[in-house]
Amino acid sequence: MKSFNIAEKLRELETEVGTLSPMQKILLGTDGSVTTLLENALDCEVTVHTLSQEVVPADEHAAMSLGISVGEPVNHRIVTLNEGADGRVLLYATSDTPLSRLEPSFKDDLMRADIPIGRIMRMHQIESRRELDDVRVCRAGTSVSGILGTFRHEPLLSRRYRIITGKEPLISIRETFPYSNFTEEASVIVEAPARIHMGLIDMNGSSGRVDGGIGLSLEDPTVVVEAKRSDEILIRSDNENMGRMQKTAEHILAALGVQGGAEITLHRTYPGHIGLGSGTQVSLATARAICELYRPLLPVREIAAIAGRGGTSGIGTAAFESGGFILDGGHRFGPAGEKSDFRPSSVSDGVKPAPVLFRYPFPGDWHILLATPDIPEGVSGKAEFDIFRQYCPVPVGEVQALCHTIMMQMLPGIMEKDLDLFGTAVNAVQDLGLKKVEHSLQSPLIHDLVATLRATDAAGVGLSSFGPTIYAIGDTGMQDAIRAAEQVMAETGGSVLLTHARNHGAEVRASP
Repeated sequence: MKSFNIAEKLRELETEVGTLSPMQKILLGTDGSVTTLLENALDCEVTVHTLSQEVVPADEHAAMSLGISVGEPVNHRIVTLNEGADGRVLLYATSDTPLSRLEPSFKDDLMRADIPIGRIMRMHQIESRRELDDVRVCRAGTSVSGILGTFRHEPLLSRRYRIITGKEPLISIRETFPYSNFTEEASVIVEAPARIHMGLIDMNGSSGRVDGGIGLSLEDPTVVVEAKRSDEILIRSDNENMGRMQKTAEHILAALGVQGGAEITLHRTYPGHIGLGSGTQVSLATARAICELYRPLLPVREIAAIAGRGGTSGIGTAAFESGGFILDGGHRFGPAGEKSDFRPSSVSDGVKPAPVLFRYPFPGDWHILLATPDIPEGVSGKAEFDIFRQYCPVPVGEVQALCHTIMMQMLPGIMEKDLDLFGTAVNAVQDLGLKKVEHSLQSPLIHDLVATLRATDAAGVGLSSFGPTIYAIGDTGMQDAIRAAEQVMAETGGSVLLTHARNHGAEVRASP
């Protein structure tokens, strides 16, 4: 097997997730017992809790690591290492052991006792060595995040090694722990939700108010941002969000009166300008992480104003704050108002987010499909500003029809969990006000996607913001809708994601 250069690998990890503590480097690179290391470092007993254990056929990965045939029986064991008998989970581990290489007494101890593998091997006086063959960053997922107490997309540090006896691998083990564990450096991690923007309500302004919006917070995709104290601002991000995070950090640190800086890492995001509001969520998550790090905590609406978000639509800010289905009340309009012309949030700096008039939990058993074709990104920047100038004000009759649809169909549909009524409202909204304009500017593929999805098991289909993401809502498994979306996007490519509403806002986790 090719020699594994752990020092080089650790340097690669630091470019991806940030600085590793000495303890983290030791745990990832050791060729000794992790249990013993933890007991010495933490000055406590480290206990093993077996979560599951069963004999299964070896898959390709296990077979390759162990040098056995695919399908050969292995003992698959999942455990946690814990601080004391009932203390916090320190580490999550899985192991595979070929039954053909186990002595009966060793097999009995392995399969029935909550004992670290290293101790079992010492009990049976088995001479061995550990051979490290993989170190990486991974994501927890739903099940592992629940065990480790992390967010689903929070970075985990993971290593795989084999225990060799004689010349044969006896056990293949993968050990995983949160990046926030085993460090004395204070950090804050924020997970923020994406949102669907269903439409702006009043782009006429004759009522004395303008904007207003309806939207929905999503369980997936998400943004995950981490902040640590630093003497200067250091951003670790993709190119798309680098400038946005730098600007947000500068503004929020100045507002807090902090002389230092922050090391900020964008661990997870999703593409911008596809209609799901990643720019707002990245900015708010960055600002919130810094506030949590330095204190005092500022209200979300104030954070948004400092970060320059929410000047037209308050949906992204409200999704960050509380989640669920959201209706906001727009802004005062006219010479003495907060806004005197029609413009998108991107050029509405200094305007506070709109007040939330209605927030309600979205039915948890309604599925939400997101279809995003690989076509040029949605409208933004100057192009978006020009559209507002060209097409606004929209006819007041369409604003009135839109308000009637929201009040008498959309809101009752949610509150009474009447999917057909809600879906009818979603479909109607697409032909009214600025949303009708947004549809008219889409490519033929988007029109085909909307029409095709409406012919499936989806109750309502709409364009999120300026697109190109199309959302569809239903209470079935929506497999027909998934297949239909994939077929429409077969030539261009694209992503299809089935998710649910998120009825809570951004979450924050501080450590240690």
